[in-house]
Amino acid sequence: MAFELPALPYAQDALAPHMSAETLEFHHGKHHKAYVDKTNGLIAGTDLENASLSEVIKAAKAQGNKGLFNNSAQIWNHSFFWKSLSPAKQTPSGKLAKLIEDSFGTPEELVKKLIEESTNHFASGWGWLVLDGDTLKIGSLHDADTPIVHEGMTPLLTIDVWEHAYYVDYRNARPKYLEAVTANLINWEFVAENLDGKGVSRADQG
Repeated sequence: MAFELPALPYAQDALAPHMSAETLEFHHGKHHKAYVDKTNGLIAGTDLENASLSEVIKAAKAQGNKGLFNNSAQIWNHSFFWKSLSPAKQTPSGKLAKLIEDSFGTPEELVKKLIEESTNHFASGWGWLVLDGDTLKIGSLHDADTPIVHEGMTPLLTIDVWEHAYYVDYRNARPKYLEAVTANLINWEFVAENLDGKGVSRADQG
């Protein structure tokens, strides 16, 4: 079964002015779609043709198939990224707020560290908030790398720091993009939902 480009969970212009409809048109409609199309071409006629997306990612990693890994992991990373954003400004609450307090002190300190990590990440990649046991941790992964293939990285939230994620709106000013996203667009309800350890399944398909 071929993978599909998942629909955005909001209108294409819903994240403006922090992320424009033009950015989503290119980022989701062209970049994300290209990863879907390429992955489908790579698995057609193989024993992975009917596997789930997460199974394809893990198999590609185990086999050292960089082309398939990069494209399939980017499908999942992007799907998870769109869910990590919300047009409605939110604040952490409940269990998530307590975990943030225990791990970072305040939501503001968490965001500060996420911006710092993502700003300083060299070249393309992703900033991540993950759960390791009962502890929240911030890190980053290069290119298409994903928590799916790493122990101790239960994905909660991601921010895309590939240049195509922000160049239309912010040119090369990655920090301004990160500040806008973290201040206005984080879907804290989605982050809290992923505390159940099932975050991988929320961007999986197949």
